[in-house]
Amino acid sequence: MKKSIGFIKTFLSKYHLCLCFLFLSLSSIHAAQETVFNVKAFGAKGDNVTLDSEAINNTIAAAAKAGGGTVYFPAGTYLSFSIRLQSHISLYLDQGAVILAATPSGDVGYDAPETAANDTFQDFGHSHWHNSLIWGENLEDISILGPGIIHGKGLSRNAPFKAPIGNKAIALKLCRNVTLKDFTILYGGHFGILATGVDNLTIDNLKIDTNRDGMDIDCCKNVRISNCSVNSPWDDGICLKSSFALGFARSTENVTITNCSVSGFDRGTFYNGTYLRNEANLVPDKEGPTGRIKLGTESNGGFKNIAISNCIFEYCRGLALETVDGGILEDVTISNITMRDIINSPIFLRLGGRMRAPEGTPIGALRRINISNINVYNADSRFTTLISGIPGHDIEDVRLSNISIWYRPLDSVSKESIQQEVPEFEKGYPEPQKFGIIPAYGFFIRHAKNIELNNINLYLLGDETRPAMMVNDVKGIKLRNVTTAKGTNAASLIMHNVSDLSVKDSAPLKDRKVKQVKNKSY
Repeated sequence: MKKSIGFIKTFLSKYHLCLCFLFLSLSSIHAAQETVFNVKAFGAKGDNVTLDSEAINNTIAAAAKAGGGTVYFPAGTYLSFSIRLQSHISLYLDQGAVILAATPSGDVGYDAPETAANDTFQDFGHSHWHNSLIWGENLEDISILGPGIIHGKGLSRNAPFKAPIGNKAIALKLCRNVTLKDFTILYGGHFGILATGVDNLTIDNLKIDTNRDGMDIDCCKNVRISNCSVNSPWDDGICLKSSFALGFARSTENVTITNCSVSGFDRGTFYNGTYLRNEANLVPDKEGPTGRIKLGTESNGGFKNIAISNCIFEYCRGLALETVDGGILEDVTISNITMRDIINSPIFLRLGGRMRAPEGTPIGALRRINISNINVYNADSRFTTLISGIPGHDIEDVRLSNISIWYRPLDSVSKESIQQEVPEFEKGYPEPQKFGIIPAYGFFIRHAKNIELNNINLYLLGDETRPAMMVNDVKGIKLRNVTTAKGTNAASLIMHNVSDLSVKDSAPLKDRKVKQVKNKSY
């Protein structure tokens, strides 16, 4: 009898425990159902015919009302105009899911561009966010995730000034705690991603193959960009900016970019794997495929604490650090970069005086830059590695280390256009091509202070008549183990108005220390 009673007690105890587990499991399933909101349950068709904008926005509203959750896109093609994000929302695009930007018709289309806080000192596209496929303003804790695709087919790659035209795939303003991960952007309009005043931003494992800028990170703080591939033949790939679009100057700071690739293959051919090179003549500025990682051009607020590492450039323009609108660009470290088939300066550092900024804004500064472990093959020698401030405003404290560059020769037309005097171009748009064909093939350094070149190798892939390096108005320059290929009947180093020159272990140059040089060739 006692054994029977014990058995019954044990059975009831286990039964009660099983019921508890079952209850908890059902509760978990119910909770999961409450936090995942399937757009198809709210009327989205995903059939590439029905306009799904209203259903998608209703799904987001329901998730927000519930306190947050995941807005889920199962496989399908969701034709849409503006999708309005809300706080505590994640969009999840499953494999096979495509959000397709619809083409406006009549008055039906994307949200109108909102009134700008300021649209004087930057282009229209930088000054508005609502006229986008996906946009959010003053939000927190948002994410766009999943292996699906955002296709900007119906977006404009220009910057139209009125509704119903949309011109950005994703636009975020004054948001925080944002994650963008794992999806693909095709043909993203004027900007694949425009993030302005966004703090604590993580961008990881994106593929972008687009017809203007890949991603613009503007006036943002605490940004992590990693494992992204950006093909943007008609504009910049990964671009940090600090415009006046918020109505005040705000720096872009504490940014890391790592394990990324940028390129300028024909539109769409990076994504489909054909990697074509037939559309260079279609690039809007007529200066060849763009791609690249760049700081600038918009630079009111400046840049600080930037680290770029382990990145690849292919068939695009080179690395560019530019401040021309009064901002201070400082404390930048760049390392472990490989480049191939570069169509302008492999490295371009520019302090200028364009001054798209409020009246009275002083010239900015560019200083404390470390660039190391760079390998460049088949670089365009027309524009050399170009480091240039402007008279009275030097680029300061730049250290270049462990850099090897193989330069291709000039064509016959370029040889005829070699300049004897390189224009200052103080107020112009900062682009290497604007300076014309530089009279040195390797380095042109002007209006600079405290420059170090350590373990630098310059190679030639053909005939060359220009000197390897030209240095003009530089106060303090050290060359350590700098090896240059010598052009036919050309000097290795030409200097004008240089002070505190030190050369050591640099072939074919002899070791020397010179306090002041007016005009000299070595």
